Amino acid sequence: MPFAPIPKSLADLRRVPHLGNYEEARRTFSWEAARAELDGLPGGQGLNIAHEAVDRHACGPRRNKIALRWLGKNGESRDIRYDELGESTSRFANVLDQLGIVAGDRIYALLGRIPELYIAALGTLKHRSVFCPLFSAFGPEPIRARLQIGQGRVLVTTPELYTKKIAPLWAQLPDLEHVLVVGQPPAAGPAIHDLRALLERASSKYRIPPTDPDDQALLHFTSGTTGTPKGAIHVHAAVIAHQATGKLALDLHDEDIFWCTADPGWVTGTSYGIIAPLACGVTSIIDEADFEARRWYGILQDERVSVWYTAPTAIRSLMRVGTETAREYDLRPLRFLASVGEPLNPEAVVWGREAFGRPFHDNWWQTETGGIMIANYAALEVRPGSMGRPLPGIEAALVETLADGTIREITCPDEQGELALRPGWPSMFRGYWNEPARYAKCFASGYYLTGDLARRDADGYYWFVGRKDDVIKTSGHLIGPFEVESLLMEHPAVAEAGVIGKPDPVALEIVKAFVVLKPGRIGDAALMRDLLGFGRQRLGAAVAPKEIAFVESLPKTRSGKILRRLLKARELGLPEGDVSTLESA
Repeated sequence: MPFAPIPKSLADLRRVPHLGNYEEARRTFSWEAARAELDGLPGGQGLNIAHEAVDRHACGPRRNKIALRWLGKNGESRDIRYDELGESTSRFANVLDQLGIVAGDRIYALLGRIPELYIAALGTLKHRSVFCPLFSAFGPEPIRARLQIGQGRVLVTTPELYTKKIAPLWAQLPDLEHVLVVGQPPAAGPAIHDLRALLERASSKYRIPPTDPDDQALLHFTSGTTGTPKGAIHVHAAVIAHQATGKLALDLHDEDIFWCTADPGWVTGTSYGIIAPLACGVTSIIDEADFEARRWYGILQDERVSVWYTAPTAIRSLMRVGTETAREYDLRPLRFLASVGEPLNPEAVVWGREAFGRPFHDNWWQTETGGIMIANYAALEVRPGSMGRPLPGIEAALVETLADGTIREITCPDEQGELALRPGWPSMFRGYWNEPARYAKCFASGYYLTGDLARRDADGYYWFVGRKDDVIKTSGHLIGPFEVESLLMEHPAVAEAGVIGKPDPVALEIVKAFVVLKPGRIGDAALMRDLLGFGRQRLGAAVAPKEIAFVESLPKTRSGKILRRLLKARELGLPEGDVSTLESA
């Protein structure tokens, strides 16, 4: 028998939202007060993310509460209480000590969603080393680039991922000293360790050293239009924003069962799949398996998930399965639905009401912001298609950069501009790894310039318009065209390559490449298959092109820069705009 959506009368009885009166909250909020909700290290020794997310609960009333419920892809499951998580993460911190790792060293994780990923992340933060997650679906090239840029000393991975992706690269990674393998190591050597054996032998007691709130904690990579990936640096003070936004934007309460479907290889999966829910003291669901509609509905039902944070790509995939499928499951505990990663189309918000009896609440933020900046809230009207309104403590504006480099703030409703934020929130990135000039370019006239174009209506709701640059947004992930173009040009048949994002009804965009072949090479179906496979093997399925077109030439400026804007306009049949800089003009 199908289950009907939750009647509004019942939903209203659930809880009083943390953020009820928006204007009052903005007027009274301060980051100092948000900091006061955290414990800080004992004896006034500073602020450490792992202490706020784990140890303060492990030693308090929540010690026997389930922190993480892990669901394995083959049907197994494991509950980890807060006190157990405290002991496991202390063991990992002691392992780092034994390996000679010091504060500030970069610890990388190339893992699927397994318990050791979460233990490694929080143990690294306890140790005051810098945690850097890698998406397990990356191919060897993105992995190599990120490990090289951040000069990773330790990598945590699985036997399969080591054999397939790390072993062939190790000679190119002079800074990598230790690989900790979750399971039986596939190779012997003083630098390859069985992580589980190390954890078993390590002490479960660890005293977190004094931690300055501005000590480096996280290194997240994001893509740009040119050059190498950028490593955004975040500090321990970010936990202030993680807890505050977990409460205000996601409306997390102590008794909630929370499921963030994002992989910790991306910033959402770290900020809101690990830190925020633990800092708020709730129980988090971790699903190791890939998306499958009925599996997801089963998890929502069986685990009695009450707050669900997912991606528009997944929502659109569920929409394709149909509303009636959702009605087959008892989803009555589900009270708050949120979405992030890319703009959520209005139809998906409306569909949420049809399928679950409540809308999806879209929100907006970036790797660089470290936490949610703009959101639709539990107690406020949801405007389908809107990102929502800025969080308390966040000052947002729309700006235009003038020809002389100065900034003009846009105040008229519905006028388009670049979304900009006043710096000062705790989770703001503090630099790009070893690239101070690149970091400085993100700021002007007292604003952080996000690179996203938006408009603001008369009531203060923000609406996403598009990217100012050529970065491709696919399935919630940012992909830099330069990285893809550079790899394709390593193929012996390719002379030049230009990459764009092509609209897609599920993924928002897919990567499409335009390829100029070397003389004598023929762009036939066999070469097409070879190039697609080459891209997937080297870049991984998340980054590689889904479509390739062979072309005689690429549109360029007189200085030789590929005009991706023009490639996209021609692909979509849009006006070409100003072509005065074309080399053939």
